[in-house]
Amino acid sequence: MSDQATHLAETYADQLETILTDTILDFWFPRCVDEDHGGYVLGYDAAGQRNGQDHKMIVSQARMVWFSARLHREGYGDGEYRNAADVGFEFLTESLWDDDHGGFYWETERDGTVTKPNKHLYGQSFGLYALSEYYRATGRETARDLAVELYDTIEHEAKDDEYGGYVEYFTPGWEPITEGQTYLENIEPDWSPKESGDAVLDPTLKLMNTHLHMMEAYTTFHEAIGTETSADRLQELVHINTSTVVRHGLTACSDKYEPDWTPKLDDEDFCIASYGHDLENIWLVMEAADALDMSDAIFTNLFEALFDYSLEYGYDEDHGGFYFYGPFGEPATNTIKAWWVQAECLTSALKMYAHTDETRYRDVFEQTFAFITDYQIDWEDGEWHSGVDDDLDPVGRKGAEYKAAYHNGRAVLECLDVLDSL
Repeated sequence: MSDQATHLAETYADQLETILTDTILDFWFPRCVDEDHGGYVLGYDAAGQRNGQDHKMIVSQARMVWFSARLHREGYGDGEYRNAADVGFEFLTESLWDDDHGGFYWETERDGTVTKPNKHLYGQSFGLYALSEYYRATGRETARDLAVELYDTIEHEAKDDEYGGYVEYFTPGWEPITEGQTYLENIEPDWSPKESGDAVLDPTLKLMNTHLHMMEAYTTFHEAIGTETSADRLQELVHINTSTVVRHGLTACSDKYEPDWTPKLDDEDFCIASYGHDLENIWLVMEAADALDMSDAIFTNLFEALFDYSLEYGYDEDHGGFYFYGPFGEPATNTIKAWWVQAECLTSALKMYAHTDETRYRDVFEQTFAFITDYQIDWEDGEWHSGVDDDLDPVGRKGAEYKAAYHNGRAVLECLDVLDSL
C-alpha cells in the first residue's frame, strides 16, 4: 500500500476508537444489560431515555450478543463485555430458544414470556451469528453445541433442495407458513414516529436481505466451528448474493423473489435499490470468500459495479453520505440518511480502497466519515441518530427493534481492522 494508505491509518484510527468508546460503548453499556430478566433492553428515545419498548426480539438480542462477544474477543474492557455477552447468551438459550423443536422464537416480553413464537430465517441467521461469535470469544462448548444444532436444524427444515437457498417463514414446529403475513418488516425506517407493526409481506417469498445475513452468519459459523457441509452451503450463499439477486443490467440488487428465484418486479415498491444493502453485500462477500480460502479478485468487477451504481444514484455529493433507497435507474427518492447505511458504506468504501488501492474509495470513506462525525453522531447524548433529513436535522430514536449497536459498532471494529492492515 502507498504512503497515502499509511497516512489514512494514522489519521483515522484514533478517531474511530473515540467514536467507538464515547458514542457507542458509553451509550449502550451498562444501560442496556437487563440484569433482572436477562438479555438487553433496547428501546430509547432521541435523548437516550428509556421509552417503554422493552420487548425482546431475536434479531436485536442476538446482534447484541454478537457485538458484546466480539468486543471481548478483541480485548476491549476488563471483563464487562464478557459479562454482557453472558447475560445475552443466557437469555437466548433460556427464553428465546425452543426446547421442543429447536431454533429461536421471534419475540418475547421483557421477562421472557413468548409473544411471537413463529420462526423466520432472518432471526435464525442472527441467532447462529451470535452463537458462533460467542463460542469463538469464550470457548464455551454449550454455545458450540447449540450453534451446530441450529445449523443442522436450518439445513434440515429450511433448505430448498429444489430451487436453492432457503425457505424463510415457519410455525414453531417448522411447518412452512404460506398464507398471511410475516413478522419480518419491509424496509421500515427506524425514525418512523409510529410503532412499526408487522408488514404485509408474502411469507413464501425469498428475500435478498435474509440470504445476505445467512451468508454473514454462515461465514462466522464456518470460521469458528464448521461442519462437513458448511463450506458448500456458504459457497451457495455467495453465488446467490453475487449473481441471483443482482439485476445485472443496472447493476443493483433487488430484494424479493418467488420460491424459484423469479424476481418480484411487478410492484414498483419492489423495484428499488437499497444502497446500504448493496454496499454491505460487497464486504460481506469479501469476508465469505476469505473464510472459504477463495480469492475475492474474481468479484472485483461486480464490487465496482455495485459501488458505482450507489454512487451515481444514492450518494450526496454536497455533504457526503448515502441516502436510503430509490427506484431502479433513478435518483434516490428516500433521502433520509439512516445510521446503518452510513455505517455499512463506511466499511465498504474502506475495504474497497484496501482491495483496489483506488483513491475514489478512500475519498468516499473520508467524506462519509466527515458526514457521520458532523451530523450522524450525537456527541452530547451519545449514540448515532437514527436518521438525518434533507435539512441535516436528526430524526428518530436511539434504540428500537432493529437499532442497537450492531451496524455502527461492527463498522468501527471492521474499519479499525482494515486500518491496522494498512
